[in-house]
Amino acid sequence: MFKKITVVLSALLIVGAIWYLFIMPQDYIVRFQTKALPGTVNQIAKFWADQQNNAHFQEQKSLSDFTTTLIVNDTTLTLNWKITPMNDSISRVKVAISDNEHSLKNRILLPFTTTYFEKRSKRTVKDVYTLLKSHLSNFKTTIVGEEVIPEKYCVCVPLKGTQLGKVKGMMENYSRLSNFVAKNSIKPDGRPLIEVQDWNTKNDSITYNFCFPIIKMDSLPQDHDFVYKKIQKRKALKAIYNGNYLTSDRAWYALMHYAEKKGLKINEKPFEVFHTNPNMGGNELEWKAEIFMPIQDQKEE
Repeated sequence: MFKKITVVLSALLIVGAIWYLFIMPQDYIVRFQTKALPGTVNQIAKFWADQQNNAHFQEQKSLSDFTTTLIVNDTTLTLNWKITPMNDSISRVKVAISDNEHSLKNRILLPFTTTYFEKRSKRTVKDVYTLLKSHLSNFKTTIVGEEVIPEKYCVCVPLKGTQLGKVKGMMENYSRLSNFVAKNSIKPDGRPLIEVQDWNTKNDSITYNFCFPIIKMDSLPQDHDFVYKKIQKRKALKAIYNGNYLTSDRAWYALMHYAEKKGLKINEKPFEVFHTNPNMGGNELEWKAEIFMPIQDQKEE
């Protein structure tokens, strides 16, 4: 009997060793919890990588499953980020890290000593975590619930770019739109807004209209740089965002999470109304924007 137990245990140890050394998909795992939704973690990890000369965003399966790489000396570390929401405000983050060129060496040494690979892995994830923690203190999103995007007639500038570049597009065109409206004696009818027409969540690119609501007149001046369009009244989920408009997309992710929790189908084409002129500066936490995410019409399902 003892011999059989010894044989079974030996076999399990051998199988476990083979799995650990040659089959396990990563060399090392770092975990942490954060008061952030997956979309926010996603954006901060990408932003951190973009700020490093030796780091890159690699690919994305979803907002909660993406990969970055970090080149250190003669090797490339691959970091696979997987984010699991635990509730409305807390997410669990698991970062699986691999060094394909020295994988076997790392796995042999890790149980017995603290390696440079382990230190580098922990430091890299800690850097992202520190940046994320700082970022979370710089904005606030408040979910309002179901409301209606009001009907408006607008003069707009069609733009393309990244989520992060959205504010640059606004600032570059704010004066142009203001001057066009004033020069042609067009009557304003509300606050500046952005209507996203297409959002690619894998590469963070958007196609959007930056608009000034106006009173429609029988005759309006034509200019090839501007277009007129009617914003249709429609049901939407609404949030209030306070913070720099560079990161108002954090409210987009919050509304997506809210819709999923409530079982609501949405069109991922955010709509933003800005109550603060970013050109004026000031305390960013006092900046305010109304953020809408359209709810799918039954005819669209």
